Amino acid sequence: MSDLVEGLLAGSHSALARVITKIENRSPGYREVVSALHEHTGHAEVIGVTGSPGAGKSTLVDKVAAEYRERGKTVGVIAIDPSSPYSGGAVLGDRIRMASNAGDMDVFFRSMSARGSLGGLSTATTDAVTALDAFGKDYVVVETVGAGQNEVDIVRTADTVAVLVPPGSGDDVQMLKAGILEIGDVFVVNKADLDGADRTVQQLREMLQGRGTAGHHGASGAEMADATPEPPGSDAGTETWDPPIVETVANRGEGVDDFLAALADHGAYLDRTGRREQQARDRFAAEIRTLLREDANRLVAGELDRQGGIEGAVDAVMARQTDPYTVVDEVLAPLRECLDERG
Repeated sequence: MSDLVEGLLAGSHSALARVITKIENRSPGYREVVSALHEHTGHAEVIGVTGSPGAGKSTLVDKVAAEYRERGKTVGVIAIDPSSPYSGGAVLGDRIRMASNAGDMDVFFRSMSARGSLGGLSTATTDAVTALDAFGKDYVVVETVGAGQNEVDIVRTADTVAVLVPPGSGDDVQMLKAGILEIGDVFVVNKADLDGADRTVQQLREMLQGRGTAGHHGASGAEMADATPEPPGSDAGTETWDPPIVETVANRGEGVDDFLAALADHGAYLDRTGRREQQARDRFAAEIRTLLREDANRLVAGELDRQGGIEGAVDAVMARQTDPYTVVDEVLAPLRECLDERG
């Protein structure tokens, strides 16, 4: 493990690839690797790109990576794809979507499976971002599946969230009301050369005017329920962010500079108001809670198996020999006793 970590920190792309493979597969030792990398993170700008399928996310991400490279920056891209029902791997994992950057070692592209995570992001994705950050990438772009309102999970991973909407798609704009509207820091009407682009921009503008400060940058709403207190001296409560709407034609590279400018403006806002630190605190709080739930579930599942398994418990409940509450109390009793002893 130490050789793998040292290789990644030394700039070995093969070591980086092996680390992310270990993370994605949850191979033995991956936790130790991520733990060792954590102290070397906190430098990359993490950008989330989401939106409805067909909005042109992959094409825009490709152009963004190319432009950052023109500016001398290094880029890591994680493309979250739907999971194969057979292998659990990424169905659309195809590097051809990053054709503009093929052969450029300073653009590291990786397709990862959503693994059934509701928001298109799994815990493995967060760990992969950690690896790319520790490696020294200036920018890490996370492109999500595009599954609608459940994309709010990306809030926990990205500093800035960009939501793409294709023009003339009234249904897509209406879909934004269901929840994804609240997480966007920058909105992009891609394929702006098509009919309906002006109307889509107008619809978005009207919807954003009624949104207030809820969502990703406002630290309110259900998705931010776990938010930690604002850091001392923060101006986060006084200055708000009005999400800009950028028009692009990604396949021709048009509007990419404007998009990057909007991302930079939001990054400056985060630094100026102290929200970047606040977002990091919220992100780590959410990650700790997620890991606690995952590990606690494994412990409980193991104890349930030792007590005869779920089928035996269901049989007893069906026979009215016990009830679900009693089953749960009996399964958790040894864990409670251990925790009480430690307390």
